[in-house]
Amino acid sequence: MKEKKIFAEDIAAEVRKDYERRREDRKPLELQWQLNMNFVNGNQYMQIMPTGEVEEFGKQYFWQEREVYNHIASVLETRMSKLMRVNTGVTVRPFSNDETDIQSAKLSTALISAVAEQNDLPSLINDAVAWSEVAGSCFFKVVWDKDMGEKIGEDKQKNPVRVGEARVIVVPPFEIFPDNVCANSLDDCASVIHAKAYPVSEIEDRWGVKVDGEEVNVFTLDNASVAGGLGYNASVGNVISSTVDGYAIVIERYTRPTKDMPDGELVITAGDKLLYYGALPYITDVQGKRGFPFAQTNCIKKVGSFFGTSVVERMIPLQRSYNAVKNRKHEYLNRISMGILAVEDGSVDMDNLEEEGLSPGKVLIYRQGSNIPRFIESGSVPADFTYEEERLLSEFVTVSGVSELSKYSQTYGNMSGKAISLLVNQDDTRMSLTTASLRLCIKRVCRMMLYLYKQFATEKRLKRIAGDNGEPELRYFCGNDLQCEDIVFNTQDDVTETLSERRNMVLELIRMGVLTEADGSVSPRTKVKILEMLGIGNWESAKDVDETQRKRAMRENLSLGKENICACPYDDHDIHIEEHIKCLLEESVIKDKKLYTLMDAHIKEHQMFALSESAESTLNGENKDI
Repeated sequence: MKEKKIFAEDIAAEVRKDYERRREDRKPLELQWQLNMNFVNGNQYMQIMPTGEVEEFGKQYFWQEREVYNHIASVLETRMSKLMRVNTGVTVRPFSNDETDIQSAKLSTALISAVAEQNDLPSLINDAVAWSEVAGSCFFKVVWDKDMGEKIGEDKQKNPVRVGEARVIVVPPFEIFPDNVCANSLDDCASVIHAKAYPVSEIEDRWGVKVDGEEVNVFTLDNASVAGGLGYNASVGNVISSTVDGYAIVIERYTRPTKDMPDGELVITAGDKLLYYGALPYITDVQGKRGFPFAQTNCIKKVGSFFGTSVVERMIPLQRSYNAVKNRKHEYLNRISMGILAVEDGSVDMDNLEEEGLSPGKVLIYRQGSNIPRFIESGSVPADFTYEEERLLSEFVTVSGVSELSKYSQTYGNMSGKAISLLVNQDDTRMSLTTASLRLCIKRVCRMMLYLYKQFATEKRLKRIAGDNGEPELRYFCGNDLQCEDIVFNTQDDVTETLSERRNMVLELIRMGVLTEADGSVSPRTKVKILEMLGIGNWESAKDVDETQRKRAMRENLSLGKENICACPYDDHDIHIEEHIKCLLEESVIKDKKLYTLMDAHIKEHQMFALSESAESTLNGENKDI
């Protein structure tokens, strides 16, 4: 027992030392992230000091103008609005045309949609986009939460036992520490540390270990009176580092599988205590291997760096120059409007003049025989200020990739619709790297979701999912029904395609006859798809009868070998026969003689019903003629 305690203490000390080393290696990046956050919040008189701190610098003179003209925030809002339009819906394509693969792909797609809705994935994506735009990178963490899902019983302490569900968490870059800050991506890291501050009470509840509190550095918001001008001050938001008590940093070190550790290693420590030591808990890599439960998205990929770079970092020099030009311009206007008075020494009461100035109607008394006080000619504001201001605004467009058209809905003079469309496409092209990174990240998150269900959903479970027509369905499935290795994830970029453009495209396809049948009609199934593409919705209340018949036939295909199923008089026999014959021709069904015989008998039953209905219809028609 003593040896086990010494081993735990040694492991905890080694992990803590490793964390401190990685934190020191990453500190220059943290300072830049803190500076970016301050500039976005409007505190733009900050700088990184040689001492390794982010500090503000004050006024050099009492009359100095130090207002903030925050163009970074408006550029960021425009970029984030564009990124919110990225279509993060994921479709799972079957590996083959086999009916089993098709049904598995449909189930996997529906399961991803259900889990995404359950975790409110769009909201998490918005948070991640905000972090990546400011700090350059953000991470998603996909874990299995055993306390989520349907209740299936109680343990000995009468606590509820649930089936468990996949959970997605947004992890800011401040909490991730790679083993090498120069690694190209997560795949190139041998180990990754996720460090987060928890209250000591939560640590004891979650891991059952009592840990002493420590001083933890956190970022807080404060008001700083660093802006303002002649005669007034202005407060702006200040992101500062402070310490809190009653917390402890929980360090989770994930180590990739090696020859000596085929299942990898996960060590969780807090303070000097070891909370967990064992193999990596989740199978998240391809081919059923254990790996990191993280996915990374970058604003702009930075060569030779694990973390991406932010567009804010590039705009900081421009923002400083723009603030300086605007403030110097206003100082010049102050000199012109208020004037600079030249007074002979001893000719007037200087205290009164400095306090009250030359107010309208003021009686100025000066010493007899002295020169009358006079204003020095200040001239007009030089045109160079205006030229420099306009040049800096154009550089904002060049650096950020957001033009006046996207930022202010403003065009250049009388522009044609084609010219405006070209400008929009240019803006979207500049953001294609960011959107591509986001889509690949969501693709990886969804893949890890399926891997977790394949790993932990070992028994049949009931899940509420959405069908093709949008109506809710209850489906039984287990992990073996999800073929994670045989599917391809596809995401569609929606940034360059607005709702109006998509509607025009659909209407044009209808006019061309692409979506119509040979006789010019539109099938009920196609109508539902057209309404969905037009953004009107899939009309959950107006179910497609043909689609319902087709789904019933598919369910019969899956259940025919397990239970006795008879044809129903209310079935659409033509649709059922078509679906059953498609299943009958599959190689797996042909090899299973018992299933083939049952399927053949079932098809003949539908054919008998169809012949009977046809004969009855013919007879009724003849009687009507008589």
